[in-house]
Amino acid sequence: MFIRSHLRPSGRRLAGARLATALTLATVTLAAVAARAEEVVLRVGDQKGGNRSLLEIAGYAKDLPYRIAWSEFPAAAPILEALNAGALDVGYTGDLSFLTVVAAGAPIQAIGGTKSDPRTQAILVRADSPIRSAADLKGKRLAGTRGGWGQFLISATLDKAGIAPSEATFAPLNPVDAKVALMAGSVDAWAVWEPYVAFATLKDEARPIADGAGLTPTITFIVASDSAIATKRAALQDFLSRLNRARLWSLDHLDAYARNTAALTKMPEDVLRAAYTAQRTRPIALDEGVVKEVQDASDRATRYGILSKTLDVGRAVDRSFTEAASN
Repeated sequence: MFIRSHLRPSGRRLAGARLATALTLATVTLAAVAARAEEVVLRVGDQKGGNRSLLEIAGYAKDLPYRIAWSEFPAAAPILEALNAGALDVGYTGDLSFLTVVAAGAPIQAIGGTKSDPRTQAILVRADSPIRSAADLKGKRLAGTRGGWGQFLISATLDKAGIAPSEATFAPLNPVDAKVALMAGSVDAWAVWEPYVAFATLKDEARPIADGAGLTPTITFIVASDSAIATKRAALQDFLSRLNRARLWSLDHLDAYARNTAALTKMPEDVLRAAYTAQRTRPIALDEGVVKEVQDASDRATRYGILSKTLDVGRAVDRSFTEAASN
């Protein structure tokens, strides 16, 4: 039986066009969904005025082949906690803080880093203090961060001066509380880093009586989780490369860098300019020399009781990222 179509030729053509359009839209939609599913998202831990602002002002935050999900933290310690918990892919922290978490078994590795002038870690006293040198720290109350640069610098300085740990009192305080304690006279000296050193010397007339030269590596590590290294290597490599280029840019644009960070953090611009000038922070390759320097500091930290056990620093460092960047 022949059944006549109720659609005229023009109607059939219109229906076919609509069907083709619907199929095209469906294909585009599915492709977009697939693209979103395949998009790499790098979860990055940062601090105010940290790597995000550096990338942006240097112009390296554009045209990323992946998406960055930034999370801002008040300090490096919670960044390490989030990395350990699997909530972040990459962040940054000081060398001793990194080793402390590695000693506790955190599934993380250093993939890059920067190095600053060790003299920008210093032990400060008030302007009216009778303390003039490290030898005068015997019997004094000394403030610093526990398990990081502060405690290490105090221990290393006392060791170099021939003062036994029992001959001084360590007061574990964060930088904000330590500064208040120093100015109030409840501690005699304070071990700290930039930009706190520049602020205290410029605004509070504090005096440095010892520094980290020959004692501390003064390295900040870019740290990634083992999981991210295994699954997001290309994104991590690109991110590290951009950070390194931005850091080199900052060395030639200290005024602009200080001005930008001051606007974000509300720190005085002159303090930040002084800190950045003194630090001369530069990217480094995680080569044998760096590993040896950090290993020496790690062994001393174990001897001082800062680290719970002896570490093999080489096993906590993935050199392939900086090796690839140098090729």
